[in-house]
Amino acid sequence: MTSEQVREKFLKFFEKNGHTIVPSSSLLSDDPSVLITTAGMQQFKPYYTGERDPLKDIHPSLGQPLGSKNTVSVQKVFRTSDIDEVGDDTHLTFYEMLGNFSFGSYFKKEAIKLSYEFITKELGLEINYVSVFKGEGAIPLDEESEAIWKSLGITDIRRFGREDNFWGPTGNEGPCGPTTEIYIQGVEVWNLVFNEYYSDPNGRLTKLETPGVDTGMGLERLMTVVTATTDFYKTDLFLPIIRKIEEVAPGLNEKSERVFTDHLRASTFLIADGIRPSNKEAGYILRRLLRRVIAYQINKDIHSDLFAVVVPEIINKFGDVYPELKNLSEISAVMEEEKNKFQAALGRGLKELAGRDILTAADAFGLYESYGLPFELIKELAPKDAAKNLRQGDFNKEFEKHQKKSRAGAEKKFGGHGLLLNTGEIKASNEEELNKVLRLHTATHLLQAALRKVLGSEVEQRGSDVNAQRTRFDFTFSRKMTSEEIKKVEDLINDAIKKDLPVHKVELPLEEAEKTGALHFFKGKYPPQVKIYYIGGSLEDAFSKEFCNGPHVEHTGEIGQVVIKKEEAVSAGVRRIRVELKG
Repeated sequence: MTSEQVREKFLKFFEKNGHTIVPSSSLLSDDPSVLITTAGMQQFKPYYTGERDPLKDIHPSLGQPLGSKNTVSVQKVFRTSDIDEVGDDTHLTFYEMLGNFSFGSYFKKEAIKLSYEFITKELGLEINYVSVFKGEGAIPLDEESEAIWKSLGITDIRRFGREDNFWGPTGNEGPCGPTTEIYIQGVEVWNLVFNEYYSDPNGRLTKLETPGVDTGMGLERLMTVVTATTDFYKTDLFLPIIRKIEEVAPGLNEKSERVFTDHLRASTFLIADGIRPSNKEAGYILRRLLRRVIAYQINKDIHSDLFAVVVPEIINKFGDVYPELKNLSEISAVMEEEKNKFQAALGRGLKELAGRDILTAADAFGLYESYGLPFELIKELAPKDAAKNLRQGDFNKEFEKHQKKSRAGAEKKFGGHGLLLNTGEIKASNEEELNKVLRLHTATHLLQAALRKVLGSEVEQRGSDVNAQRTRFDFTFSRKMTSEEIKKVEDLINDAIKKDLPVHKVELPLEEAEKTGALHFFKGKYPPQVKIYYIGGSLEDAFSKEFCNGPHVEHTGEIGQVVIKKEEAVSAGVRRIRVELKG
């Protein structure tokens, strides 16, 4: 059975059992509590908390309501903690998560029976044993799950504690609860989470009014039991990529093949979801993967262009399932640009590295910050014995110190608000960048107002990301914009800039603020007192008004002319637009 067949069987089985199939959300998560998508349930969090109604509210990936309290998806996910572990049989960065979800429609009995039926009847596999939560503190033993499994004929039921059989939340708060896990051929394959609690940022648990089901089964792990292997990389999800690498770089050791395979696969998916290499947030993850590939190529003396050879193979394997991958030219251009940047700095960095007799973690981080040399390359190419006491953990501490210092500086600059915007981050590291970010942040407010004036109230913000080079804005809309519509939006923004409209801020109680008509699309995420930034003479007739923490320019004339560089699809019903300052 191929991975394509398993994906299809999973989706169709749950669709037949009353679930709406929902496309994977982007790896660049709309959930402000996480950096990148790490779980299938993240796009469904608002339904568990009651912030969104599955029968009435538009879901961004579908462009319409879910139409059911039960959903099923194959979700793209990424685990940053495993980057350094890649190379053995089981560690990956990017993987696919099969999951079924229920927001108050069914609970333990139905979830367990559905999982049992899919494993034993659809896939024809035998369950070795299952585990349940044994209870801990105020949370009791999950006797109900035990009884359900027994009724299905499963007799080997093992009880484990919170570390193994309690899941969540994703990010620093959210739904969570006890789990039951399914083991096949001794491998933990499927984790069924019963969301009974809500965890606040301090870890305090309160009972959810409507408990829900959230399950996760990694496709890569499932394929090992389907094909009776213990090695992820010996399944059809990886073998075509590995064979392509072996064609152009024969004689590589197994670890190197796997690092190339995992990192190139993951990078391709990250780029397809709009993430670009940088020294911050998700962009840093991508940069680290790409530069690790380049570093391994240098270290292994590979002269073939792995980017050009391997990426088309990845797209060939996954493009029909994830159409966003099919933009080969753009993905290749991003990788090529990063390679050129890295190679330009590489010579200078290696020259400085060669002159070191001893390397501390602070020295290594300095080489990374100045020249982009990744830790692995520093460690491998340092003069003999210079890096013998250099440890990844110490290097990571230096990175964390740098991040704390940057955050502290940003908070001082912005009066304690930090850099968090509605659902994105503004990113700047010096005075010149800060100026550009302020201008582009205000331009983002003009952009949303202009989009709604041209396209109508269907437009709702689904994410934003502002840095010194551009603003990226995600919004709900059911089709591709025409060139005339794009021109109208751009003209409206630049006309508002030419009028040099004042930018005002007012702080109001949430209920009063909502009555002003100021835009806000992240229900349940606002404090009792909110700030509204409005652009124009008064709050009533403003060109733009939105809930926002700032910061902004004082007059639109400070922005300068802007240009819309790109408009594209992110997923069904969600578009992405990129705006830059002109000149």
